[in-house]
Amino acid sequence: MNRDRRIPKPESRWTLVDGLRMHARVSEGPTTEGSPTVVLVHGLVVSGRYMLPTLELLAPAFRVYSPDLPGFGKSEKPPRVLDVAGLSDALAAWMGTVGLGSAALVGNSLGCQIVADLAARRPDLVEQAVLQGPTMDPRARFLPRLAARFLLDAPREPLPLLPIELRDYWAAGTRRGWRTLRHALKDRIEEKLPCVRAPALVVRFAGPHLPAGLGRGGVRTTAARATRGRTRRGPHAQLRGARGVRRPDPGVPPRGAGGVSGA
Repeated sequence: MNRDRRIPKPESRWTLVDGLRMHARVSEGPTTEGSPTVVLVHGLVVSGRYMLPTLELLAPAFRVYSPDLPGFGKSEKPPRVLDVAGLSDALAAWMGTVGLGSAALVGNSLGCQIVADLAARRPDLVEQAVLQGPTMDPRARFLPRLAARFLLDAPREPLPLLPIELRDYWAAGTRRGWRTLRHALKDRIEEKLPCVRAPALVVRFAGPHLPAGLGRGGVRTTAARATRGRTRRGPHAQLRGARGVRRPDPGVPPRGAGGVSGA
């Protein structure tokens, strides 16, 4: 990928989806022939703004969308707090409204649960999937362990992202954040992964843990379940089967994430 091309700043777009205004950041820079559209799916409490570093790296070769899911960022808040399936349905409705027949979906943290749910129930919408720091760890579905992991990993968060997290947390509110977390804890991503037909790349951070995230064993299990045990040791960028890889910096995607089409 040539990252030296001049790419315009992502633009804000608003779309009315099932009566709610949803906001997205969109980059429609030059694309390579046959490359998919990429949709970035943010994690708990934050918004699509958190995914901007990844959007900027992918923009030279892909058309990239980074939506704010309902209740987060600039998007309107639904009357009730949506669970994982509800957020997945909202993402599917948004994709249909903006005219995306299918796309490569990149999920971060809770976004992985949303991508897995969408890929399992609406395989027609997911060409390829990247699960970056997937949650929830089946062995850590209780708050004391989640809190301990959060405290261990908070100092590793890149400083430029901290103001974004605080602003997004303030916009979402404690009630919505807490109830979304409770919904996420009840969601069983491990039961949905065997139903995912799309090629998948599973990524974990280089540290021993991340908040609610999976360790080495969990990533291997996630990768195996996502392809029903059929993995391929080829280049990450080609995404043929799922494979767990590590990356050191939450603000920069792994090499494979920069070539989701195999370019």
